[in-house]
Amino acid sequence: MSRPTARPALTALAALLVAALPAAPAAARAVPGCADPPAPARPVADQPWPQQRYAPDRLTPLATGAGVVVAVVDSGVDRRHPQLADRVLDGADFLDPGGDGTRDCAGHGTGVASIIAASPRPGVAFRGLAPDARILPVRVSEQQVVDGRESGRTVGAADFARAIRWAVDHHADVLNLSVVLYADDPAVRAAVAYAVRRDVVVVAAAGNLHDNGDPRPFPAAYDGVLGVGAIGPDGVRAPFSQTGPYVDLVAPGTDVLMAAPEQGHHRAEGTSYAAPFVAATAALLRQYRPELTAAEVARRIVGSTDPAPGPDGGYGAGALNPYRAVTETPGRLGARPARAAVLPAERVDPAVAARQARRATARHRALLVAGVTGAVATVTVLLAVVLPRGSRRRWRPA
Repeated sequence: MSRPTARPALTALAALLVAALPAAPAAARAVPGCADPPAPARPVADQPWPQQRYAPDRLTPLATGAGVVVAVVDSGVDRRHPQLADRVLDGADFLDPGGDGTRDCAGHGTGVASIIAASPRPGVAFRGLAPDARILPVRVSEQQVVDGRESGRTVGAADFARAIRWAVDHHADVLNLSVVLYADDPAVRAAVAYAVRRDVVVVAAAGNLHDNGDPRPFPAAYDGVLGVGAIGPDGVRAPFSQTGPYVDLVAPGTDVLMAAPEQGHHRAEGTSYAAPFVAATAALLRQYRPELTAAEVARRIVGSTDPAPGPDGGYGAGALNPYRAVTETPGRLGARPARAAVLPAERVDPAVAARQARRATARHRALLVAGVTGAVATVTVLLAVVLPRGSRRRWRPA
């Protein structure tokens, strides 16, 4: 970052990310415009533990994120990956103006986007939690760590704020911010407040500096933002995952499998990768319950968490449970802290009201189509069964 007091999660996470990957060989495939292309990766057939925990196939009959736009403000998203083909919209590049956000020199944003929306593929056990959601890529960084040293560029706080506003103005329903600033920048604060007012669900990583005293992370610490910490396969908080009142819930953040730029997969860790599980759940809810406001979606996600193993301040309300968030009625949701989910009362924005009306109309139309389809199927079955029997009986009572 150009500001010495602001540090993105890409920088804080980079050591963890690169440590989880093999060093990039000299013959690594070229990524257009990238000086240091990511290392090649291979597809995997073993089901990763978050897939086992969340069983995405169980959610598919209910919601897939169809019709929902999730903005990934990150290092870009490589749409060439087979599991992201047709999932990535034209976005924006605030690092190299003029681009569409689909170049990813670090691999970070591609991994985040795949956790949200990677499509199922034969022979690949990995898939996104909301595979029909659309990803809006907004590129703000390409930082990595090479040989233990930070390398690559990133935008300043002012451009980061502009990126957030751009995503909101380009119809994002959910905003994934796997980026952390360790300073309360007024422009970023105003941009996040703008997203909240515009009825966007804002999800942010809680940061990876627990061993450095848990410095306050932004945007996760802002009101209206869901701050996400990381847990491992055992459900215990990851050692690096920060603790504090800005953590609203936790999600998988260690040994997380994700797509690599162009093709294949790799594993990495960090709260950066816990946040997209929550963003994907928000996408499922925005499809399944389009009449809900962003604040209501956040409350359902936080209120439907599984109990946490310990009250150390690093778990928030508990561990993400997408199935409960989608299926349980509000009356069954347990008590939960609501720091980030409760928003101040504000005048209703006409644009927000119009968006909510469109979602409600779409939901009603979907229900109508489902009802008509069911009725047609029932009539078809009756005709197939009743007509032959009636013909044989010459329509006499049985």
